[in-house]
Amino acid sequence: MSQSLVTDRPRFRVFGPRDLDSIPQLASISPSERHAMQVVSRVLPFQVNPYVIEQLIDWRSVPDDPIFQLTFPQRGMLEKDDFARVERLLTRRAPAEVVARAAARVQRRLNPHPAGQQALNVPTEDGARLPGLQHKYRETVLFFPAQGQTCHAYCTYCFRWPQFVGLEDLRFASREADDLVRYVRAHEEVTSVLLTGGDPLVMRTSVLRRYVEPLLDPSIEHLASIRIGTKSVAYWPHRFLTDPDAEDLLRLFEQVVASGRSLAFMAHYSHPRELSTPVARAALRRILATGAVVRCQAPIVAHVNDDAQTWADLWRMQVQLGAIPYYMFVARDTGARRYFEVPLARAFDVYRDAFSRVSGLARTVRGPSMSATPGKVVIDGVARVRGEAVFALRLLQARDARWVGRPFFAKMDEKAAWFDDLVPAFEEESFFFSDELHALQATGDARSWPHKPATRSLKLLPDDDDLAA
Repeated sequence: MSQSLVTDRPRFRVFGPRDLDSIPQLASISPSERHAMQVVSRVLPFQVNPYVIEQLIDWRSVPDDPIFQLTFPQRGMLEKDDFARVERLLTRRAPAEVVARAAARVQRRLNPHPAGQQALNVPTEDGARLPGLQHKYRETVLFFPAQGQTCHAYCTYCFRWPQFVGLEDLRFASREADDLVRYVRAHEEVTSVLLTGGDPLVMRTSVLRRYVEPLLDPSIEHLASIRIGTKSVAYWPHRFLTDPDAEDLLRLFEQVVASGRSLAFMAHYSHPRELSTPVARAALRRILATGAVVRCQAPIVAHVNDDAQTWADLWRMQVQLGAIPYYMFVARDTGARRYFEVPLARAFDVYRDAFSRVSGLARTVRGPSMSATPGKVVIDGVARVRGEAVFALRLLQARDARWVGRPFFAKMDEKAAWFDDLVPAFEEESFFFSDELHALQATGDARSWPHKPATRSLKLLPDDDDLAA
């Protein structure tokens, strides 16, 4: 790490909706655009920091700059009627609680927990739900530490936006590390725990340590890996360089590796620019030096990265810096989905074109992948079979492990942008897993899951997953 990076200790601070009129760079934006940002930020979360503003956004290219689109609210993120309703209240200077109620009504129409995330994935113990956990796939448990349910900056496409808008009944969060440890200890099929959010790395190391260290107990020998889902590597790389507890954080990473477990960073890089700064590259080197593995993922979203060259450059840069391209996701059907969605056929074309431009070392990436209700559905191709144009699909992960890897087909639809838009090909009435999936949704009983062994008094309600897998 260079001496300049050591001595340069920027102070982290956030800019939110109240600060939109005080960010100097926004002076170049028209008053009407700034007004639109104020309206949208009442419904969808907005938070940014000086690093993003000063080093990642090319203000000469605003509003088309991809990082600006990725972090600042835009008028098109709300439907016209919803925008007009909130704007009218702000113009009339309605009381804050009136605006908040109107915003909440819009938020609840934006499919805040797609793919049954709240109803289907939350496990129970002795009849009580464990609200900070999700368990969709046999081997992987997600944990949402309460202190990590924010981010250094918010992505405008984020499918976890309900965590950030103040609606407590929509949040996943737990302060109980004991719940996590007890659950993992009782479920020997669980080999991987993913700490997610929000972003767990907004927490001080001393707090993060309270969640991580109990998992390193040698008696939990079936736990092979710990994952951390994070955007900090892109939005605040100083977390690993000059933050007051950066050194302690790196020691904690080394401690995980020394325990004999894999530490995997599920790093969210959406655009090559996020890897282009000296501090971003230095942060990645420091993480890798601890023995951790960095796997990179992001959704393909309009206005940000919906072209093949951007993805090819991103994957090539990741490999060059020692990280592993892992997933290209399809943005979930939630929040500002209409603004960001890319039709599946086009997403596959972008993936295939980008894939063809990189070497084999970058072809570890999988996609386009949809974290849908049955599991992670990947588009393997577009083909013509029996004279019919079809999507060739496969489940990379599934609620029932027996479904994994089996090919199936959907009718080609140029407008389809999510799994729920697809219908089976060849006049089939349903996909091969549909009947079993409906039965699982109806029973919500882990004992009916072929991949779930009976364990004590614990049972599992089926539900959805994260951005990692």
